[in-house]
Amino acid sequence: MFRGLTWVVFGVLAASLAAGCGGDDGGGDSSATAWADDVCSAITTWTDSITSATDSLKGGNLNEDALSSAADDVSSATSDFVDDVRGLGPPDTEGGEQAKKSLDQLADDADENLSTVQNAVDDVSGASGIVAAITTISTAISTMSQQFSSTFPELEQLDPGGELETAFNEADSCDQLRSGG
Repeated sequence: MFRGLTWVVFGVLAASLAAGCGGDDGGGDSSATAWADDVCSAITTWTDSITSATDSLKGGNLNEDALSSAADDVSSATSDFVDDVRGLGPPDTEGGEQAKKSLDQLADDADENLSTVQNAVDDVSGASGIVAAITTISTAISTMSQQFSSTFPELEQLDPGGELETAFNEADSCDQLRSGG
């Protein structure tokens, strides 16, 4: 179940960011590029941590302690992501303030999904509880991935001059997301 989830996370993020983070075109505002780099870095770190957490449950290691540990890893990664995103100022672009609001909303959504994950683990009792928690956690992670994906087209629409698109194209940490790594 988690193996498929890992691929869903990668697939959704890679596909969305391939559209929002094309090739290197050159010539963007370095401040906007640094901002885009921070955004992609936060997503990459989150994705890597989620993958590690879900990998820990492979091979039949499905007991309450393993689930709790994996959920703690998901919670920690998501909390770090939320803190990183909320700590970013607006990019230095025409639509910068609205881009910041969009990322803050993404952080709020991730925080909400984090509560869902924590509640699912807190309610675990026995084998059927583990299965129910895994389903809930999988859904929450998939929802977060979809929310990440929908944010990039929204950011591009806020920036008719294309500064953010160029910034995402030039940001080094977006390269890893584009390549699916």
